[in-house]
Amino acid sequence: MSKRRIGIIMNGVTGRMGTNQHLVRSVLAIRDEGGIALPDGTRVVPDPILVGRDPRKLEALADAHGVARWTLDLDAALSDPADEIFFDAASTQLRAGLLERAIAAGKHVYCEKPVAERLADALDAYRAAEAAGVKHGVVQDKLWLPGLRKLQMLREAGFFGRILSVKGDFGYWVFEGDWQPAQRPSWNYRKADGGGIILDMLCHWRYVLDNLFGEVRGVFCLGANHIPERVDEAGRRYPADADDAAYATFALEGGVIAQINSSWCTRVRRDDLVVFQVDGTHGSALAGLTRCWTQARVNTPRPVWNPDAGLMPDYRADWQAVPDNQVYDNAFKAEWALFLRHVCGFGDFRWNLLEGAKGVQLAELGQRSWGERRMLEVPALES
Repeated sequence: MSKRRIGIIMNGVTGRMGTNQHLVRSVLAIRDEGGIALPDGTRVVPDPILVGRDPRKLEALADAHGVARWTLDLDAALSDPADEIFFDAASTQLRAGLLERAIAAGKHVYCEKPVAERLADALDAYRAAEAAGVKHGVVQDKLWLPGLRKLQMLREAGFFGRILSVKGDFGYWVFEGDWQPAQRPSWNYRKADGGGIILDMLCHWRYVLDNLFGEVRGVFCLGANHIPERVDEAGRRYPADADDAAYATFALEGGVIAQINSSWCTRVRRDDLVVFQVDGTHGSALAGLTRCWTQARVNTPRPVWNPDAGLMPDYRADWQAVPDNQVYDNAFKAEWALFLRHVCGFGDFRWNLLEGAKGVQLAELGQRSWGERRMLEVPALES
């Protein structure tokens, strides 16, 4: 079997998620497996070049994982015709401009979300990619999580009947940085640096809801700034003025109501860091990152409200686990593989920059809804 090298310019992957999920567990994992088999009998093998601002971090990362190439010069990397794809996982504030530079250089582009801070900029990047004829995609990793794939399987099998509602609960306690280091970078909590959970998480919830339960048609969002001061990586106190929690209700097509709480100021007492419960006329399911449980109409018990009964029943015991009847690959890696096949001319890739723009649109409307204290319609995006 012949091999085809595909060069990937990877910008901003020295951070935790960029290193672990995109570089190590996706691109390098595909490389180390000998590439991805294509229908024409070849295997496409990624060859990354790391781009960033800190030479020490880049060199250490490259040496640790057997990456032969790194550079501080993005323009030089973009000018090399041997590297076909530009990937960005750095600052949200800079992303739209970097994408347009890469598109102007003739690169296919793939990026993290949010695509931009503003919808107008996200749409400009999409239109630029379409006009240039390059292929483009946005990371929408949660669609490949085992728990959500099980929910999708249940829906496609008709398990739920008519879906009535979706309830989501996401988040965990992010330490303030004084007596324990924070688990997230400090820019996440500064408005001026593009921080805020509404922009971060509503981009995720848009593609999850659109793809699994129905197109989002309306949003009511109440944000909060629960912890107004934090301590940064250098031990300095700073005003944490970005929203650190969001409580949102979404109206979906078909009359489905979704409610999702997102918070970096909550302590976890649930099955996973994020859980989704889907209730339908014929059955309900609850899924986390990997596991999923169901309760069908025919085996739903008869709860009775009686606060004087003493010991409460074990309600969780009445749910059945969905078995792992298949092997689930890393969610980021699964989408990377689809995008690489798409770039090589095999298979469509519908999770493109327009889909990424929809996430930015919902975040903008969520922030506006918070300010206006009302539900807002989510109009269809015109490309």
